[in-house]
Amino acid sequence: MRVYFIFDIKDEFINLYRGNERVLYNILKQIYYLEKNEVEYGYHLFRQLINPIDKSRIDRYLFLKLHQDIPYSKRGNIHYYNNLYRDEISRLIVKKSYIRIEAEQLSSSFFSYLNDLDPRLFVCEFKYQDYFFLQEFEEKETI
Repeated sequence: MRVYFIFDIKDEFINLYRGNERVLYNILKQIYYLEKNEVEYGYHLFRQLINPIDKSRIDRYLFLKLHQDIPYSKRGNIHYYNNLYRDEISRLIVKKSYIRIEAEQLSSSFFSYLNDLDPRLFVCEFKYQDYFFLQEFEEKETI
């Protein structure tokens, strides 16, 4: 299973790390793996890097966009995309500081919907060390 964390990075850091996304990924990875006694430091660093996410706006957007699709459902705060024809099972949870996607495969249909909403979102997969801006991922997928 792949677990993707998606962040809304502040503009100044996007401009600073565009073309050198590995540095941005490494900063977020270090924050993710901080020890409990360093949480306060990590919290302040994290707040400097990211914009808060408008949870209700994204939840509403996804629900309105997908509620008539057969593979989509929503229970509580979790969006599900279960497309057996594409062998895809994905779960998406929106938090105030990040979006989390759990996918049984390498990609998720949620990426394209989030890209339509904001292509500058930054995606990190810490276990398999994968990272990208949604816009760049979509460009690779269409080639």
